[in-house]
Amino acid sequence: MSGITYVRGDATAPQGKGVKVIAHVCNDLGGWGKGFVVALSRRWPEPEAAYRRWHRERAGNDFALGAVQFVQVGPYLWVANLVGQRGMRTGSKGVPVRYEAIETALGAVAARAGELGASVHMPRIGCGLAGGTWSRVEPIIEGRLIEEGVPVTVYDHD
Repeated sequence: MSGITYVRGDATAPQGKGVKVIAHVCNDLGGWGKGFVVALSRRWPEPEAAYRRWHRERAGNDFALGAVQFVQVGPYLWVANLVGQRGMRTGSKGVPVRYEAIETALGAVAARAGELGASVHMPRIGCGLAGGTWSRVEPIIEGRLIEEGVPVTVYDHD
C-alpha cells in the first residue's frame, strides 16, 4: 500500500492547503520545451528562466545529475527542477532517465519540503519523455519522501 495520493488533474494546479512544491524532472543538456515543462512555462516564466540560467552558468554552480533548483512562483508555491535524465533521446545507452539522480534529487526535495512544511506534487516524474517506468520511480518516492513524512500527490492528467 502506497502512501502516495493519486488524483486526476493538473500538477501545475496543485490541490490542498498550505505550502506546496511541484517536483518535475529535467535533462542535463539545458533543454526545456517538451513534456511537462511546457505546462509549467504556460503558467510561470520563472522556472524555465532559472533552469536555463542554472545550466548556462553550470561551470560555477551545482548543475549536474541529481541536483535540484527551487524556484518560488507564488507566496506558498515552489517549483523544484530536478536534473534526473541524461540527454533527451533513447539511444544505444538506453532511456534518458537516471533513477539514482532522481533518488538523490528527491532527498533534497524532502529536506526543503521539511523546512517549508510543504507537501510535494508531481506528474509521474521520469516516466514520460525520460522513458522511465513507474514501478521503478514509485518506490524511490516512497523511500525519499513518504518515509520522511512528506505528503505526496501524483497527478494523472485527463
